Amino acid sequence: MQKHYQHIVLTSEGPVAHVRLNRPEVHNAFDSTLIAEITEAFTEVASVAPDTVRVVVLSGAGKSFCAGADVTWMRSSLDFTHADNVADASRMAEMFSLIDRTPTVVICRVQGAALGGGAGLAAVSDIVVAEENARFAFSEAKLGIAPAVISPYVLRKIGLSHARALFFTAERFSAYRALQIGLVHRVVSNDELDTEIDRLVNEVLSSSPAAIARAKALIAKVPALNTAEATSLTVETIADLRASPEGQEGLQAFLEKRKPQWSL
Repeated sequence: MQKHYQHIVLTSEGPVAHVRLNRPEVHNAFDSTLIAEITEAFTEVASVAPDTVRVVVLSGAGKSFCAGADVTWMRSSLDFTHADNVADASRMAEMFSLIDRTPTVVICRVQGAALGGGAGLAAVSDIVVAEENARFAFSEAKLGIAPAVISPYVLRKIGLSHARALFFTAERFSAYRALQIGLVHRVVSNDELDTEIDRLVNEVLSSSPAAIARAKALIAKVPALNTAEATSLTVETIADLRASPEGQEGLQAFLEKRKPQWSL
């Protein structure tokens, strides 16, 4: 999996795909092209079998992961009609939705700044590793707008209380505060960043691809279900997985004290 894009780099190493934002001169800020290319990349990732691409590492080139919206792109929106703004926001919403629905694990690598939509990318990722000097912000209110499109993923990640404080102040906050509120899962030094990403990739690759895909589906569905609906879904899920080839292989491998066939 390797394509040439204008603003991102998409590569693969066996079962690991890398989506790297590649606008370092503007701290990987969003414009319409970057949004379209991220959408295309995750569409391609989602189209392959979960055992073909098993992990996606989402990163940014240069000093920052993603500094939010590009100034030139924002300036162009001054002349947008309401319909133009709806269409523009819908494209970004579809990008986030695609990342969220990707059946493989998405690991986000954050250095420098993750502001606005950049913090939204962290929120929608499954696992987030941040460099200790990284800074985050839901900065939209300082620009007279709100973190609307990213809010479903941010609220799900950090909860209402922290969202109220950080959406309203739009203040920048540290990687350690991001860890405290659940936006980030690991904080490491710059020297340890790639080592920790590699460690997590290897941990994911030791898990069943089918089980991960079903677990992601449960995470998406269960919170919206009542107790009876959740019970029915979870019982059917475990029954299906126990009888599946990977479920059988996982149990056999455990009993035989060996690695399962999917483990690399």
